[in-house]
Amino acid sequence: MSPQPISPLKNFFAGGFGGVCLVFAGHPLDTIKVRLQTQPKPKPGESLLYAGTIDCFKKTLAKEGVKGLYKGMAAPIIGVTPMFAVCFFGFGLGKKLQQKHPQDILTYPQLFAAGMLSGIFTTAIMAPGERIKCLLQIQASTGHVKYNGPMDCVKQLYKESGIRGIYKGTALTLMRDVPASGMYFMSYEWLKNLLTPPGRSPSELSVPSVLFAGGMAGIFNWAVAIPPDVLKSRFQTAPEGKYPNGFRDVLRELIREEGIGSLYKGFNAVMLRAFPANAACFLGFELAMKFLNWLAPNL
Repeated sequence: MSPQPISPLKNFFAGGFGGVCLVFAGHPLDTIKVRLQTQPKPKPGESLLYAGTIDCFKKTLAKEGVKGLYKGMAAPIIGVTPMFAVCFFGFGLGKKLQQKHPQDILTYPQLFAAGMLSGIFTTAIMAPGERIKCLLQIQASTGHVKYNGPMDCVKQLYKESGIRGIYKGTALTLMRDVPASGMYFMSYEWLKNLLTPPGRSPSELSVPSVLFAGGMAGIFNWAVAIPPDVLKSRFQTAPEGKYPNGFRDVLRELIREEGIGSLYKGFNAVMLRAFPANAACFLGFELAMKFLNWLAPNL
């Protein structure tokens, strides 16, 4: 059975649906991740605001209810749907550009390169959405409410420092997403091939296998992405002018004050979220892809 020709357009629509599935499954743990990464350093004699992932989860639930875990979700839904659509489109395009013939099977380094292209594509959408999300997530935990929602946040940032204020942290988002996206897609394709029984096509994989491959791809993706993600969260939520040399200042301060381990802050929350969120994403993508191939087989 010959593989279905790569269609970046189908990837675009299926990726958008996968993105919606990802946000619903993963946002509560994303809120916890950002709160753990950006919690203030305790004064001498005081303990940390959150002792860890479970403590942060309990305190958020007690103080704000389930709604607190879904704080700031409008921004990622608005941003993630087109972002995952563009991400999967970039991956589809990256694969197509490397094929000499439609039936060519790509090597793993080629899949990694296609994934890296998708990381470049997504940063343009990702950077402002991430900045707004981080600011909305931390204001609830600090108790100081400055922004009334995503649109108010955009208006205030634009008024304070123009378009640069909205795109603050773009270089760090690129540093995080380009290698991480390469790892994300390559590991997913590798696991799909690994789980495919002999003589069968990876497109016929069972739902549990797709969920496992997608979840593990999320873990591999974040193993690469966490250090630049910690720097990005710090940089994007810092007061204007705190880090004049960008991420180098954030890195120096973090290592000086909290040691190298601080680059893996929020590790448990990230990994707990990565598996179900990305399992949901790839399952959504594969189901949408099957539907689109049935609807328009020649597109």
